[in-house]
Amino acid sequence: MPEIAKVAVNDATIHFDKLYSYLVPPQLAGRVWPGSMVLVPFGRGNKPRMAVLLESETPAAAPPRLKSLLDAAPEDARLTPDLLELVRFLKERTFCTWYEAVKTVIPYGAQYQPGVVDGRPVVQNRLARPVERVYSLSGQGVDALPKKPKPGPKQLAAVAALQSGPMSQKQLEAEAISKATLDGLCKKGVLCVAERYKPLDLFAEIPFDPQPMELSPEQQAAYQALAGDLAAPAPRAALLHGVTGSGKTAVFLKLIEHTLELGRKALVLVPEISLTPQIIRRLKSTFGSRLAVQHSALNNTERLLQWRMIQQGNADIVVGTRSAIFAPLQNIGLIIMDEEQEHTYQSESAPRFSAHDVAKKRAVMEHALLLLASATPRTESYFAAQGGKMRLVTLDHRYGGRPLPRVDFIDMRAELAAGNPREVSARMAQELGANVQRGEQSILLLNRRGYRTVGMCADCGHVLKCPNCSVPLVFHKPQQALLCHHCGHKVAPVPQQCPACGGKLVYSGFGTQRVEEELQQLLPAARILRMDQDSTGQKNAHETMLARFAQQEYDILLGTQMVAKGLDFEKVTLVGVLGIDSMLFGQGFRSYENVFSLVTQVVGRGGRAALPGRALIQTVVPDHPVLQLAATQNYAAFYHEEIAFRRLGLYPPYCAFCVVGFTGGQEGAVFQAAYRFGALLKEHAVQRPQLPLRILGPTPMNIAMLNGKYRYKLTLKCRNDAAFRALMQQTLDAYAQEKLPAKATVQLDFNTDGDM
Repeated sequence: MPEIAKVAVNDATIHFDKLYSYLVPPQLAGRVWPGSMVLVPFGRGNKPRMAVLLESETPAAAPPRLKSLLDAAPEDARLTPDLLELVRFLKERTFCTWYEAVKTVIPYGAQYQPGVVDGRPVVQNRLARPVERVYSLSGQGVDALPKKPKPGPKQLAAVAALQSGPMSQKQLEAEAISKATLDGLCKKGVLCVAERYKPLDLFAEIPFDPQPMELSPEQQAAYQALAGDLAAPAPRAALLHGVTGSGKTAVFLKLIEHTLELGRKALVLVPEISLTPQIIRRLKSTFGSRLAVQHSALNNTERLLQWRMIQQGNADIVVGTRSAIFAPLQNIGLIIMDEEQEHTYQSESAPRFSAHDVAKKRAVMEHALLLLASATPRTESYFAAQGGKMRLVTLDHRYGGRPLPRVDFIDMRAELAAGNPREVSARMAQELGANVQRGEQSILLLNRRGYRTVGMCADCGHVLKCPNCSVPLVFHKPQQALLCHHCGHKVAPVPQQCPACGGKLVYSGFGTQRVEEELQQLLPAARILRMDQDSTGQKNAHETMLARFAQQEYDILLGTQMVAKGLDFEKVTLVGVLGIDSMLFGQGFRSYENVFSLVTQVVGRGGRAALPGRALIQTVVPDHPVLQLAATQNYAAFYHEEIAFRRLGLYPPYCAFCVVGFTGGQEGAVFQAAYRFGALLKEHAVQRPQLPLRILGPTPMNIAMLNGKYRYKLTLKCRNDAAFRALMQQTLDAYAQEKLPAKATVQLDFNTDGDM
């Protein structure tokens, strides 16, 4: 009997995402297995569509009439059993479609799409294969050289060059040996030619220069406490909580060294692309070239080649941002999540996964040690460590006994009363100038990009908003345009008159571009480097900028949160914080946690070497307890206050949080769909009285309209277990049966602080 393949098809909506059955035709027999990428005819028009084979069976009787698979991707594109298990994990935990999970696990460059060859549909790679031609001597080698006609000097040179082993066409051409000469020798049987993936060493300029790792007594104690977990037969989890500058990276390196000694491999996650250059330099110089990288700043070819390198077992260490958690690394012994508190570990598009959850899953699958590390851990992580669910290891002192930076507050109310309307206070400008004169460096944090953040009519109060999103447009001076930071909508030239009443528009607020201009006026001798999303668009921009700052080509590094954590510059002695109040009074139950973390992290960038550090924080509420605790890096006191608030308000870790989002083109219809979903959820929840559940809403999301779509939400306080997920699936099915997806699409997010 022919085999039946059960596949999940690309572009299926969540409500129609099921397994479809197809016959495996004779030409594909023995070529497809669970995890194979296949091409199927789909729908009434039999349009070729990509799919992933999840199950297969051989029926006992003749199967009903089924369509057949059209083609299959090469075997090396197949999802390995462990990656396929991660696909199933994402599907079950995030309520995404099967193929959304597949696209998340496989980088873009390694994905396949329908194509046409000789008039028939086939599977093809999204990219031209990054391969090269490699020549080698045949079995007969030099003996196959014909006596007549007499071999020419180029032919003899080619054979001589290949005596020591295979060489690529590029290498041989560098020896002035042409492709024509090589192909001629192949025809005569002297040489053989094959194709292979091009090797790619992204870090060839970093020398292999391992240095003895000298740990302080406190670091050594932390290492020894964790090293035993590496050899444990069962999975382990630990939290390394150390003040900024305590030397957590040195402990990482020692643990990675021990992991490799045990014959296992290491996966290192960082929250920002800006942090990868420094950790890559440390890892490459210490451990050599068997290091691979996965993050979005690589182009598609680079990502594919790095992915292939990992897949083929040629990498011992993988480092990267959130997506690296899906690297096809085998025999993992250690997973490190540095700065584990960062929100960038949560995906904001389907599948809406947490890298924490996937890391836990992989640690269980591989019997590995999962090490979370931070100076300001998530409240949930510290709660788990305090409760004995993971080992808690602390580093209470800065490496070398260096003191924490001294922190002063600048009251911006007094600054305004004194007649200074600038965004940079007089004290901040004075301290920055003194640093420039001493040849020391400074870091300034402002977590808002752009020039002016709000355009408002002085007469009627009308605010210029994006026509597609319910957010103000931001003035960007270099482009002389208003931009939406969500959908990219652009208005140019910048209007000066109110579109509602014709009055004068006044632009206020400030972003990094405006502060950069002020600094240039206040400190004309200072060399200023602005680092934000607008200035880091070019390839390798993060690495280039940070390298130039490290080489002291700039005096002041001004940037958004990408400059706030993980960076280590010995000449930085002053850190300034601007515009923190907007975050302090922001929405979401994590707002205080986010402010405490950001301020603590950026203050910790100063005084990390011989020179002492100091920090200045501009605010209208200098006595706010969160800012005061962050200034002294008193995490224990902050945690005590925060966990009490979480318990009182029933927030994580005392419950799970799920936001059900609804999006559609008609606001009334979206609200009605959200209301009906809530009613259906209540109806089904009544049948499960043992399941704790609170339903809040529906209410508009914080950004009520995005990309021209209206957005509402239900907020659920729940227990995220199998029973609750079954309830949600039951409700989603009922929602689909009532044809409500036509009014509003549904998205579930378990990794949010109350909005999407």
